[in-house]
Amino acid sequence: MHHLLHRWRALWDPNRYHGWGRRRNYFEGWYFKIVDPAQRYAFAVIPGISMGKDGVQHAFIQVLDGKKCTASYHDFPAEAFRPESSRFEIRLGNNGFSGREVKLALPELQGALRLNGITPWPKMLGAPGIMGWYSFVPFMECYHGVVSLDHRLEGTLRVYGQEVDFTGGKGYVEKDWGQSFPSSWIWMQSNHFGESPNTSLMASVARIPWIGSHFIGYIVGFLLEGRLFRFATYTGAYMRAALGEDTVFLGFRDRKNRLEITAHKKGGTGQLVSPISGNMTGKVNESLQATIEVKLFEGGQLLYSGEGLHAGLEVAGPVEELLTGEWRR
Repeated sequence: MHHLLHRWRALWDPNRYHGWGRRRNYFEGWYFKIVDPAQRYAFAVIPGISMGKDGVQHAFIQVLDGKKCTASYHDFPAEAFRPESSRFEIRLGNNGFSGREVKLALPELQGALRLNGITPWPKMLGAPGIMGWYSFVPFMECYHGVVSLDHRLEGTLRVYGQEVDFTGGKGYVEKDWGQSFPSSWIWMQSNHFGESPNTSLMASVARIPWIGSHFIGYIVGFLLEGRLFRFATYTGAYMRAALGEDTVFLGFRDRKNRLEITAHKKGGTGQLVSPISGNMTGKVNESLQATIEVKLFEGGQLLYSGEGLHAGLEVAGPVEELLTGEWRR
């Protein structure tokens, strides 16, 4: 009974743990991106829990070093994963994660960072988070949440044994939960847009299974100096998508605005592990060295043009199925 109540409450607060009472065929993970103010270090730290089809469970913390283009996977027993039921807070061994703080006791990263001035995805009537009304569909393969589009870091970490001050650096937090990542997806994120404060882009396009069929789903948020422009399947926005040799082009438009995004793959990638039926057996290459050119138009007028650095970029699976030269819904 408790499990049902915890899950019901989590439905209205996507940041929290959703896996109460789950035993198999389930995963949940949070993605914490941290970049120091000198922009010499960029990490993604990903705590989570995995429950395979066979019921075998373990917890993990993945670390992607965006500068070295390496990734490590730290395994924990499932019992070490301790979520709070009333808010977003997880303890994993001696590590802790919440919307306020990250505590790390890993071989490569030790210390604590505070997350100041987090920018949550706004709650709308009938839509508790970034998924819109899809949040309430019980059979989705994968659910997505944004904990904070942009915030400041405070504190120091020991990075490979060296003290590094992250105070004044920037962070971003999102999460996924469900059974499996989609068969193909394009995902990108940056909140390093030069002199523009409180500016962040997150764009995700994926093949979504749907009652014996599928559709191409997309969720995009462009936070421009505190004002959020949203484009999504459930808002009725149109999209275009194309791939070049080392570029990804995404276009989105609705009645008022048009967003044009060109991501450039740069540098190497680190290989992260992704969930398939709850088991962490998939592979995904992610870069934190991409750059993203963004243009936002209102009517025919250019509202913003700029470039995002230290961008996360994933292009995974047979992405040809996501591409379209024509505007489509």
